[in-house]
Amino acid sequence: MTVETKNISGQELVKDGQKHLNAVAVRTYSDQKRQPVEGEQIAQFLPMVHKIARRAVTYLKPPLSFEDLVSAGTVGLVKAASDFDPSRQTDFKTYAYIKIKGAILDELRYWSFIPANLNKQIYNTLKLARKITGQTGIAPTEAELAEKLGVTVDEIYKTFENARARHFISIDGFGEDAPAWGNLLAATKTTGPDEQIERDELLEKLTEAIQQLPERRRQIILLYYQQNLTMKQIAEIFKITEARISQLHASALFNLSVKLRQWKDGR
Repeated sequence: MTVETKNISGQELVKDGQKHLNAVAVRTYSDQKRQPVEGEQIAQFLPMVHKIARRAVTYLKPPLSFEDLVSAGTVGLVKAASDFDPSRQTDFKTYAYIKIKGAILDELRYWSFIPANLNKQIYNTLKLARKITGQTGIAPTEAELAEKLGVTVDEIYKTFENARARHFISIDGFGEDAPAWGNLLAATKTTGPDEQIERDELLEKLTEAIQQLPERRRQIILLYYQQNLTMKQIAEIFKITEARISQLHASALFNLSVKLRQWKDGR
């Protein structure tokens, strides 16, 4: 007996997976007593779950997978639909974005505990970078940081990547080391004048800091965050490895963190 194989394209697989997620989300939501958002509307926002989950892929650590993040984000979307109050001055898209991202962040927090020694490395590197930047007005190079800390350049890049993971996990708050860039992405209509002024000023400072990045790092930041390209796509553009793009991306975020922290401290 022969079994006929069918050539299924990647696009068909994606469509099948999307249909399954649609069915799960709608079925789960139909069990909720309160339905300010229709089940069909929920399905329309499932691509947002995938988009936010793809942003978090860089920070994945085993045993967590992309599918785990999509599942967590889908639960966040369903929860958003259940809790959404149309009488409040915000639209569902903004509310869903915040809830989806929060659910994915919670999943990352659960699995992404950074050991104390790594936190110390990040702290020492940030402290030195801020000191040098404060004295010279220019962010130090990886080689300069490595020399002063007595480590290799590869170890500096590894510290940058660990710091990047910490920044993503802290993206919802203006914490000790991470500016609240997430708040710039999803401001609600209820933002008061003071918060709006602070947000506009942060956007201005962030723009200045991006313009001061070395050209290739600046291009990577703009391609990744503005054009929504993946690390792999950016690597193809520059004709270098995806791992190298990841290093430069982490370095750029580290540099931006130092610059914005200076601004926050009023230096």
